Formats: sequence, structure tokens, C-alpha cells
Amino acid sequence: MIRYILKILTLFVLIVFSSFPQNKILIPMDLSQTDHLKAYGITFHALEDGLKADWLLNYRGGSFMIDQSDKIISECLLDEVSFEQISLAQASQIYAEVQSEDNNMDVVRLEKAPKIAVYVPPGFQPWDDAVTMALEYAKVPYEKIWNDEILRGDLSKYDWLHLHHEDFTGQYGKFYGSFSNAQWYIDQQLNYENDAKKNGFGKVSDMMKAVALTIKNFVGQGGFLFAMCSATDSYDISLAAENVDICAPVFDGDAADPDAQSKLDFSKTFAFKDFKIDTNPYVYEYSDIDIQPVEVGLEQNDYFTLFDFSAKYDPVPTMLTQNHANVIKGFMGQTTMFRKNLIKNSVIILAERQGTDQVKYIHGNFGRGTFTFYGGHDPEDYQHAVGDSQTDLSLHKNSPGYRLILNNILFPAATKKKQKT
Repeated sequence: MIRYILKILTLFVLIVFSSFPQNKILIPMDLSQTDHLKAYGITFHALEDGLKADWLLNYRGGSFMIDQSDKIISECLLDEVSFEQISLAQASQIYAEVQSEDNNMDVVRLEKAPKIAVYVPPGFQPWDDAVTMALEYAKVPYEKIWNDEILRGDLSKYDWLHLHHEDFTGQYGKFYGSFSNAQWYIDQQLNYENDAKKNGFGKVSDMMKAVALTIKNFVGQGGFLFAMCSATDSYDISLAAENVDICAPVFDGDAADPDAQSKLDFSKTFAFKDFKIDTNPYVYEYSDIDIQPVEVGLEQNDYFTLFDFSAKYDPVPTMLTQNHANVIKGFMGQTTMFRKNLIKNSVIILAERQGTDQVKYIHGNFGRGTFTFYGGHDPEDYQHAVGDSQTDLSLHKNSPGYRLILNNILFPAATKKKQKT
């Protein structure tokens, strides 16, 4: 009955709206928005339908202006996403305000919905990955890929790739000390070993290096890479250790190179330099890149701050930091944050804990593509543990931490040029 009433109401609203000469839909992204996360999905669907969509950087929290469409209006109503009908005259005024040299705003045209791939292992559960939860909640389509698909060249089918809680060093997440006797850990190791054998590798660590290098080539050729949690530092460590064994015998059957540290090649990494690896299998850490819990301190004091960029001169970092909040509640992960002095000078810092060396969110270029690393596991689950229940995003539909994730799925659709109505 409720769904029937909603359909009748939607039809009525569409009839009313269609009687007025209005041809733009404004989706505000400030505090007036009822569901920030689903607003990204609405905009994504507009691009899939071939509609014109503009990202109004720094205007009302990074709002979206979309060609009028009955379908988009219907989606907004059914998903309870706030929107406004905008006439041509009103739209012209907004564009003029945003493009004025007096304001730190700009317009970015969103051209085409990117093809999205999420790197997930067999037996994957959605609550293991905040990005997958965000995509599903926002109704943004994506495809799952794993080592087999990457190694056979399937990345060429996609524009955007996400990595989350994976370990690209072949050390199974450094969970050995706590979970080596747990069935899930034993099954995981067997799955990885079988996968390596199937793909012609003698060791899992060698397969993961090949996967990391294939992803690096994807980025170099113009791909967009987004990573969270342990997929950030473990990925760069794998690149630096391309020609050296850093795995203890419990992981690959032979000893790590005793001179592994001195043989790391930091010129091969995306984001990090001069880090020191930890090859002790009983230590739940890959290197000194990550910020330790004792350094973070009390949960009630854990907040990070977004940097303010020039929308007209630095559109990319501006897009990636669009939000309705500037100071955001922190959250932990196997990799929680990054140590500032270990970040390459070429990398842009997007967010950090003010007054500390703790960096939360970074972005950089490689070849024709880009990478963005976001520390932590789940923006609305402060200290996510193995086996924890799934985060219900309907309870966090205005999450500023999750908005940073979704900024990254629209960023590949953007072209920097001035727009007219």
C-alpha cells in the first residue's frame, strides 16, 4: 500500500512539474540534503542516461546541476534525495555566481559514467569493504574482479579500480600472530596458494607482485585507482619490493632476504618513500608508514581536517574534498593514517589531523592516471574488527566520511571547462 501511494504521489509531482518551463534540477549537497550518499547515485544514473550534469564545486557543499528529466525526479522522490527545480534564468544566475572570479567556486562538466571495478577475493562479504557498501547503497553499478581477471588483462575494460583490505605483499594481512589457527585464515591461505599455482606462480608473494605491477600499468595508461585501509601501504610496499623477498617462511616457505630493507626501491612506489618494513610475522604491521593507535589517542579526539583548495586552479583536489563538513570524525583500520615525512613531495595531501604528522587522505599522478589513498577501514565504524556486523548506511546517509569515497567515483567523469546553460 505504501509503495502504491508513493507511485501515485510521484506521478502527481511529475505532472505538476512538467507543466512549468523549468529545465534544470539542482541537487544541493549542503546541510539541506536529506541523503548525500544517494545523491551521488542519482548523478551517476543521469550520466548513464546521457544527460548533462555539472559539478558545482564549493557551491552549497558541492552541488550537482542536471538536465531536467522525469526519471531523475522520480528517482529523487523515491530515494528521498533533496532536489530543486531550477529555471533557465535561475541556472544562469548560479553559473554566474560559481564562475565569478570573486568566489572560490567553479563548474566541472561530468561527461560519462566511469566503468567501475572492485578488487575482491572469493568469499567476499560486502561489509568487509566500505566502498562496496557505499556503491550498493547509492545504487552505483560495479563489477567484481580478482587476480585471475587482472592477470589476463581485464583491467582495460574499466576506468576506475578500487582496492580495500587486501595485502599485496603476500603476507596474508599480517594476521598470522593472532589468527593462524582460525579456519578463515587457513582457508584464505589455501585459496591464495591455489590461485598462485593456477596462474603459474610458485609463491603467493610473486603473484601479488605481478598483480601490483599490472595495476600500476593500468594507472600509467590512464586508469583511476582508489585504495583504502591496508591496500594503500601494502600496495606501495609490494612495488618497492619488486626484486626482493620480504616474506617470512610461515608465508612462503623460505626466509626473507636479510638485506631486504636496503634493497627496497622507493622510486617504484606511488606515494611513499624511505619507510622501514617489518618482516616479523607476529607483528600486525607492514611498515612504519601507518600511524599506531597509541599515537591516535582517544576516540573522542580523533578528527581530521580537509584542506581548502582553489576550485579554479586546483580542480582535482577540490573535487576530491567536496563535502558539507570540513572537520570529519576519524576512523581506524589496519592502516589508519600515513606518516607525513614518508609521503613523497609530489603527492597532494587532502586531509590530515591538524598539529600532527598524521595524514588521512592523499592524491597523486602516475603516467596518464591518478591514485587516491584514504586511510582507515569504515568511516562509520570507528574500530572495525574481524566478524563485526555490517554498517547500515541508511543510518549514516549524510556521512561526510563516506562522501569522500563517493567523490572518487565521479572524479573520473569530470572534464575541466566552463559551462553555459
